[in-house]
Amino acid sequence: MSGLGVQRDLQEAAAVERRRQQELLRRSRIFNARFRTIGVDKDALDAQVKERKIQEAAEKALHEKFADDMKRNDRLMCLLEERQKNEIKDMNKALKEFQKNCQGPETRREFDLYDPQALKKDRPARVSDDDPRCTISGMQKFMGEDLKYEQRMKFQKEQLREWSLQQQKDWKTALADQKLADDLYDKYRVELDRKIMEQQQKEEESRRAVCTATKDFNRIQAAELAHNKELEKSQTLKENMNEITCLLQGDLLSENPQQAISPLDNRVLVNRWKGMNQDQLMAIRHAQKEQALENLRLREQERQRDAEWDRQRLQAARAQLLLEREQQRQDRERRRSLDCVNTELSQEQKAKNIYLKEEEYSNIPTAQYYAQFNTTTR
Repeated sequence: MSGLGVQRDLQEAAAVERRRQQELLRRSRIFNARFRTIGVDKDALDAQVKERKIQEAAEKALHEKFADDMKRNDRLMCLLEERQKNEIKDMNKALKEFQKNCQGPETRREFDLYDPQALKKDRPARVSDDDPRCTISGMQKFMGEDLKYEQRMKFQKEQLREWSLQQQKDWKTALADQKLADDLYDKYRVELDRKIMEQQQKEEESRRAVCTATKDFNRIQAAELAHNKELEKSQTLKENMNEITCLLQGDLLSENPQQAISPLDNRVLVNRWKGMNQDQLMAIRHAQKEQALENLRLREQERQRDAEWDRQRLQAARAQLLLEREQQRQDRERRRSLDCVNTELSQEQKAKNIYLKEEEYSNIPTAQYYAQFNTTTR
């Protein structure tokens, strides 16, 4: 029990000390005029404002970077879409030109079967000896009838030469067009690469500027934080020294018993009570001894009262048992006397009946007596 009491006293003392420390910290925060402005912790608010500004600057830089990335991607997409549209347009244009120049309907092998101008172009079976329609199966021209052979051969050679020159001209034109298109495409690619490089350089410069500004801001913040920590450390050291001085000179460590008495009345302040003195402890022990003797006396009186009640209950039970036995004895005697009276009355009744029957039989004639006797026996 003594160990539990000591532990409880230590816990209460620790709780009192903890509450006192919290109260001192609260007073130092509230009643310190140097670090208080109308009940507001200005340093904490300034720190929160600085942290908020840092967070907003970081978020702003992140949003600006994201916006720049989106703009750059949009420009690249627009340039790529425009280039793709131009390439598709050039390809379609070249395809149409090729179909128009080299794939006309008249160049097809079966054009003569569905030529809409066939009737207008139709000629007689044979116009001259060099008519190309005069085939062997047409029976329009026979061996030895070719009069314009030399002229026809010369015309064919001239025609072949013209065809060759036209093909070479068309080939050179196609090569020149292809080379011009390649040059234009190369220039376009070079210009696009130059714009992309310029955009990347601008982004790199902006990124370096943001990093430099962030480093400067962080350096300034670190210097301010170190200065504030140094001031806070010195202030804390000063406050700790003041607190140690107050504690050493105060009533807590000196354990002044007068500090537990309330200044308003004689009540004891729980958070300042340092325990009872020897006289109070002796008075409490004396009162406890008197209470123990009083309890023993009360228990003895209770025991005697219970013993008296038990004795009286036994006497009442014994008297009730004797009364019941006497009542039973009286009932037996009463029953015995009643049985005797009933027996005497029964005997008298029997004797009376016998006498009455004898008187009756003595007054009846003999014949009637026998008839009555026979009837009775039957």
